[in-house]
Amino acid sequence: MQTTSSRLLALLSLLQTHRDWSGHDLAERLDVTPRTVRRDIDRLRELGYPVLAFKGPSGGYRLDAGSHLPPLLFDDGQAVALALALQTAATSATIGEDAARALATVRQVMPSRLRHRIDTLQVTAVQPPEFGTASPVGTQLLMELSRVIHAREGLRFDYGRDFAGPARRTQPHHLVTWRGHWYLIAWDLDRDDWRTFRVDRIRPRTPTGPRFTPRRLPGDDVAAFITGRFRGTAGSTTDWPCRGEVVLGLPAQAVAPFAQDGIVEELGPDSCRLTLGSWSWTGLAAAIGRFDTDIRVVGPPQLSSAFAELAARYAEAAGTPRPAVAPDDETSR
Repeated sequence: MQTTSSRLLALLSLLQTHRDWSGHDLAERLDVTPRTVRRDIDRLRELGYPVLAFKGPSGGYRLDAGSHLPPLLFDDGQAVALALALQTAATSATIGEDAARALATVRQVMPSRLRHRIDTLQVTAVQPPEFGTASPVGTQLLMELSRVIHAREGLRFDYGRDFAGPARRTQPHHLVTWRGHWYLIAWDLDRDDWRTFRVDRIRPRTPTGPRFTPRRLPGDDVAAFITGRFRGTAGSTTDWPCRGEVVLGLPAQAVAPFAQDGIVEELGPDSCRLTLGSWSWTGLAAAIGRFDTDIRVVGPPQLSSAFAELAARYAEAAGTPRPAVAPDDETSR
């Protein structure tokens, strides 16, 4: 027979699967009587585990959330996954310190066999250079924003690098991350439109505003909305507002690593077709010009006009007079 301690651990493991268990099913899984299950449930409650009982044909039990965090039970795979996730999170400017302390706590109570596995699986999360400029965001601010979003309460806050200007009045809807920054998606009451706000530039005011009925986000897709906003659209689509096609005098394998979300099609050993998007035609032309090779525009005409305009600007910057453009020339339209 199982000892009482091992039986309690097995029972707790079953209850942590986030489902309702009947007393009969638990007794059958543990190979004990329903009476023993009831006694073991009482022992778990004495240890601080909030086990709820519910009525039914044979009664049942559920592990509920409590006011205190009781000891948790993980199998080997869960423990290793948790430790690796905390190693990665420890590099975050937002929760790095808390994650590092949590990792030290988890490692301290691990069996030696698991500690050895974790120590041989050291992971270093390297952020791209542009992510390094992100200002740290405190967990307290993130939790407060999450609270008002969940409570559907209006939020007033000072906003900007120096928190200058009038307070913004918003109805907060979602909290997201994008390229190393935290953003709040909210309906701006004064501008009568959706806005995205950098969380590290938010300083909430108190008290919070009245409760509100959430509006529908354009497209009903948070990921598509935030992607579209940073690509210069209204947020209902992830497509770039400007997309063009060119043929480059470079092999496809030389272009693909730097094409980001563009489509590269091999045309031959020394040429490829690139389809790329951007927030503006001028920005698209400048991005394509980075490849430093011969370029032939396939379309559309707006991209050809953008190249002509950039050529004129670059010539003027180099000290060459800007060429005159005939009124009926395509670049003047």
